Amino acid sequence: MVSAAGSPGGTGAGDTPEGLLRSAVRRELVDVLADLPPERRADGLSAAELAVHVGLHVTTVRFHLTRLLEGGLIASQSVPTPGAGRPPKRYRSLPPEAPERPHELLARLLTESFGARHGDGSPLRPEEAGARWARRQAPADAAGQGPTDTTVPWWAVVTALVDVLRAWGYHPDVGSEEGGRTARIDLVGCPFIELARSHPDVACGIHRGLMRGTLDRLGEEDARMTLEPFVGPNRCRALVTTPADPSAPGGST
Repeated sequence: MVSAAGSPGGTGAGDTPEGLLRSAVRRELVDVLADLPPERRADGLSAAELAVHVGLHVTTVRFHLTRLLEGGLIASQSVPTPGAGRPPKRYRSLPPEAPERPHELLARLLTESFGARHGDGSPLRPEEAGARWARRQAPADAAGQGPTDTTVPWWAVVTALVDVLRAWGYHPDVGSEEGGRTARIDLVGCPFIELARSHPDVACGIHRGLMRGTLDRLGEEDARMTLEPFVGPNRCRALVTTPADPSAPGGST
């Protein structure tokens, strides 16, 4: 049910800033507004302009913008225009309350990984640290179902993984192989590209763990994943394969 404030079910725990930003769409909207050039940041963008940026219907974008406004994560203003009718609304970021930028998030995770330990006191490998962080932070319902629901379509899981990658600052290019069993995800725009060149064991290990942990959270613990660094000057490639036959009745279709 939509409350008078415009959000389903009114207020609740999910309306905290942390809860609101579990949505990859909302994180991307905040990022788009925060990334505007300084001369455009004060004016912001309309819902229609933001819809183009994130590739969603403007009605969906307006819903998420309403939630962000209610949570105090963005601001809005009406811009007077010639003629009759309601002035159009534009949305702008609030830098002091913006969420962590992708490179800041990854920098924090990298720092944490150096002090992370197993129960016996031995240090975690970078991949283990990344996976542990993802299992703790990645939304378990990002594919629209709980992680134990085996009816979740395989490509819905892939889409959810891509949403998480976009939230981290990547610009993934996605293709398929093996009749749809394997998702080929080219990772462009790595926030740690220079570190990955000088210390691939650390940076790529963390990225591999982030993807592995996210797949686990989405209920795909048995999915096979490989990460090949630098298939191009600024491009790495992940191959993620489901053990099920996506075309089989009752499987991950």
